[in-house]
Amino acid sequence: MNTDSGRLKRLDAPAARRWAVATRAAFAAHRAEIDDLNVFPVPDGDTGTNLYITLDSALEAVREPPEPLSASGPGAEGTLGEDAATLADDAATLARATLLAARGNSGVILSQLVRGLSEVIAESAASSTSAPGALDGLDGPTLARAERRASERAYAAVTRPVEGTILSVAAAAASAAELAAATGADLYAVATASLTAARVALAATTAQLPVLARAGVVDAGGLGYVLVLEALELVIGGEQVGDPSPAPAAHLRTSTLRAAAHGDHGGWGAPREPSTPAYEVMYLLSDSDEEAVARLRVRLDGLGDSVLVVGGQDLWNVHVHADDVGAVIQAGIEAGRPHRVAVTHFGDQQRARTAHPTHSPVAVVACAAGHGLAEVFSHAGAVSVFNGPGRRASAGQLLDAIRSAGSRCVIVLPNEKNTLLAAEAAASAAGEAGLEVHVVRSRSAVQGIAALAVFEPTASARDNLIAMSGAAAATRHGEVTIASKESGTNAGWCHRGDAVGTVDGEVVVVGKDLATVGAQVAARLLAEGGELLTVINGAGSGPELSEFVAQSARAGRRDVEVAIIDGGQTTYPLLLGVE
Repeated sequence: MNTDSGRLKRLDAPAARRWAVATRAAFAAHRAEIDDLNVFPVPDGDTGTNLYITLDSALEAVREPPEPLSASGPGAEGTLGEDAATLADDAATLARATLLAARGNSGVILSQLVRGLSEVIAESAASSTSAPGALDGLDGPTLARAERRASERAYAAVTRPVEGTILSVAAAAASAAELAAATGADLYAVATASLTAARVALAATTAQLPVLARAGVVDAGGLGYVLVLEALELVIGGEQVGDPSPAPAAHLRTSTLRAAAHGDHGGWGAPREPSTPAYEVMYLLSDSDEEAVARLRVRLDGLGDSVLVVGGQDLWNVHVHADDVGAVIQAGIEAGRPHRVAVTHFGDQQRARTAHPTHSPVAVVACAAGHGLAEVFSHAGAVSVFNGPGRRASAGQLLDAIRSAGSRCVIVLPNEKNTLLAAEAAASAAGEAGLEVHVVRSRSAVQGIAALAVFEPTASARDNLIAMSGAAAATRHGEVTIASKESGTNAGWCHRGDAVGTVDGEVVVVGKDLATVGAQVAARLLAEGGELLTVINGAGSGPELSEFVAQSARAGRRDVEVAIIDGGQTTYPLLLGVE
């Protein structure tokens, strides 16, 4: 419910979903800035990338539960945003998905913050005496309690917590929220007080840890939490935020704050001195209980540092830096059933990261919105990843594809503007594992096809990147779809069921017939020159549709060559491109 000013009185399920999407957008917009400013010498992942991939993978899992989540873990139970879902339902689903998707220390801590919020939301819903769903959502006092529980869960996850980290920022935010709620503040005032305190606490981290003070920077994990609270304030304030807009981070001005990622090492707890363990070990633990997990936590603390054992009921996420990998895994076996074990050797990672590029063959990963397009890309030698409206590829899925390509050098073709950030996040993460990954900014399938047409596996990554980027940029693209609602466009008013044609993302034609609109879009594309028209049929579109467009194009330009592809994509009956 909104006030006259547009501010929310309660944070309900739809608003919480916008909060999650806005937070992901903030992580995407600032992950590289945080990643590039590491001050700790051990490359234990990157805080910004870990936060982004953790949340992105979790949101992807709860949106499409039958699909694999990523290398980080399986899909979550339940689906975010079901019509009958309450805020408590959504929060519980996301909490579990985030635990499964958690990547690196910062991702694990993020999962505990989400868990704390989820617990208070569930308790509040259970104690309500109103009709189910009537008062679904958080008010100011409940938000304050949720922030406190999130802070407590984060502290409890760390074996040896220290101040000057995300823990300090979360605690300060919770205290400010409680104080505001105690004075009768509404939801927006509580969120604003919390954010203000978090920013102050973030600035204070520089003086709280010697490693931060020496570098003159703030804590990266704390910066991530500030982004979470910024997104919350914007949503409660009624501002329109979306994915992948960087708007939620606009007020922070992070360009004026250098962030210490500590190699995602010290953003919550202190490393041991003087030596640094050689390995990072992570696994999921099942078939255990609280007592066994408590013993495991103590055992791991004796084996290494950066110990995190978080979760509950039937699943825990285990993370530790240690020299004896076997002992860490054996401790897990004694506590329950370890699975999805991942081991990273910091020295190998660093050497791979700094080694000179080799002359290994170059591979390509290409996103495809339909089976026909996937076959085209695969036939050209690319690894295909499904990516379409409603089922866009996550950064984790793209990272899996990059790893499976079998080459040190990989070029990624996102083939859609809304997948560019996920591709860049995956490329950054792959770089931490010693791979050389580049993203060609292809915004449509036809641009991806044009890029693959000039791909040369034996050429260098640089030469391929230049050639493929040039081919993609030189390909004008258009789409034809069916309007799902009434709306004004640059080409006039359209009604539900109308055929709508776009060129380079702008609506240029509105009509009643798909074939006619498709022919008009093709004519506009060819009006600026070009020798080859590519027409891609969508799922359910008969061959007569693409043939009509092809014949119309040849009638206007007898010298034009036309290529017709059965792409099988949904949403767009026709995709067109001109080179």
